[in-house]
Amino acid sequence: MSFEKEWAQHKADASTRLDSASAGPGGGGAAGLVVHADDLGAVGHEAYLLHEGLRKAGDVARGAKGGEGNTASAVAELKRENFATAGAISTAVEVWNSQLKTVLQACAHISNHLDYSTAAHARDDAEIAADLIEAKRAVAVSEIEKYFK
Repeated sequence: MSFEKEWAQHKADASTRLDSASAGPGGGGAAGLVVHADDLGAVGHEAYLLHEGLRKAGDVARGAKGGEGNTASAVAELKRENFATAGAISTAVEVWNSQLKTVLQACAHISNHLDYSTAAHARDDAEIAADLIEAKRAVAVSEIEKYFK
């Protein structure tokens, strides 16, 4: 099968799945895509906890307990004794630290984004509620619909 045909098939499959998800139970809306602020907060908190745990335990250059098992001093001692493994350990620590920073940044990004999303949705909900209360009447569907565009 050519790439173009395979790609077209994947797009058609995805479109079918999206159409069935948007129909949802009861005939409208993407019911499977509903997320509550509590859910976002819980995931954001777990990302924060993961970030903090990794930050503390992942620092192999200094040792997870603030100095015990100090990798940098071990490398210095190995170099002083002319062991070839000093360079390899040093390189391994550099690669580890680079990867650790990447994972820490991802955790921080997830946590911050979910905190922002929760706050933004709360502001949007408050604005919608204020608009509806201000109307002091039943609001027409056409007025409510503008919030979904």
